[in-house]
Amino acid sequence: MTRLWIKQPLAILSEGEASDGLVIEEGRIIEMLGAGQAPLTPCDEVFDAREHVVVPGLVNCHHHFYQTLTRAVPAALNKELFPWLQTLYPIWSGLSEEMIEVSSSLALAELLASGCTTAVDHHYVFSDALAQAIDVQVAVAQRLGIRVTLTRGSMSLGQDDGGLPPQSVVQSEAQIIDDSLRLIQHYHDAGAGAMTRIALAPCSPFSVSREIMRESAVLAEQYGVGLHTHLAETLDEEAFCLQQFGMRTVDYLASVGWLKKGSWLAHGIHFDDAEVQRLGAAGVGICHCPSSNMVLASGICRSLELEAAGCPLGLGVDGSASNDGSNMISEVRQAMLLQRLRYGAARVSHFDAWRWATAGGAAVLGREDIGAIAVGKQADLALFKLDEMRFSGSHDPLAALLLCGAQRADRVLVAGEWRVIDGAILGLDLPRLLHKHGRLARRLLAAS
Repeated sequence: MTRLWIKQPLAILSEGEASDGLVIEEGRIIEMLGAGQAPLTPCDEVFDAREHVVVPGLVNCHHHFYQTLTRAVPAALNKELFPWLQTLYPIWSGLSEEMIEVSSSLALAELLASGCTTAVDHHYVFSDALAQAIDVQVAVAQRLGIRVTLTRGSMSLGQDDGGLPPQSVVQSEAQIIDDSLRLIQHYHDAGAGAMTRIALAPCSPFSVSREIMRESAVLAEQYGVGLHTHLAETLDEEAFCLQQFGMRTVDYLASVGWLKKGSWLAHGIHFDDAEVQRLGAAGVGICHCPSSNMVLASGICRSLELEAAGCPLGLGVDGSASNDGSNMISEVRQAMLLQRLRYGAARVSHFDAWRWATAGGAAVLGREDIGAIAVGKQADLALFKLDEMRFSGSHDPLAALLLCGAQRADRVLVAGEWRVIDGAILGLDLPRLLHKHGRLARRLLAAS
């Protein structure tokens, strides 16, 4: 057993005083040290953190890894959600499993480098060439050593059925449910400290049938896994639900058995006051995706009202074709600024943004073992330095990381193991990955 002392950090975002740091053993935090305290038991390794701001590993609650291959596609620029999707769906239908492996590697590397230690991916494009897409992602996450919740997405309503996606990426209900069950049985770990979890994630009301939503809810209840989907992202989606189902989005959610704890929604923008209260009473989680919502001009999440009503609230970078980046620390800053625009500077502090990115994200995923620096929690930490020009003259370290725009972590621990040192991801040949990723991105676009 190796004990690691993170000693005397410049600042630490923790529960209680920990000015002399913390001690880690077997992947968990076993001691928090106040001023002048030393570890109860000698440590095998001591890391001098006097130049580092230490925060809990950031939790990314919504992403689409494959979209790193389609950033800033000319034909998709300057469009809102529905026309943007209709432009990109035909391109995404050409994805291969090699592209899934490389795009997932790049997305997870970008997340790790920005201080993220737990990431959700929502993969819903399943052509005949992508039967093993989630299996490929599991292998990538294991290789990089990052925690993941991989959500088995699905689309069953193609253009022929009144939906948006092309028929080539639509699956039958039997295919979707059978593969969902397979993935749960093969990969889902419900225990504390789990590195891989599975959730079920029909893509959206405009791309799956009501039957898939209902059957997914039943399967999730049976196996104790989460439920995830896009909901109330745009007014177009609200209009679709009214036209297709004769009800608004939250009524639709209730009608298919999703209005309950364990469900979490990407975006969650267009709710009225009564819907906010219903979601909160049910304990439904919300993932706020500020950059994506700004790029597509979708609207601004009602974060403070949703939290006050009882909804766990976390953050997500969303797809790298609607955000065009996978930088989690940048997303925390964006959330703080956008929510100040909604509520005013006095009502949203940097501590609110840190909460959404850590403990809030953990609560959205139903995890009590991550999201905070405290005894008994998993040793997932992001360590940032303030030695760049952007930080010169700053005084409050925790505020400076967001206000001055931190971009990269100097070190990252996941389950007590160093995964990033001096800004570099251990075991990753980044130039080789970038070369391959760029080549495949060009191939994908050329084939569309």
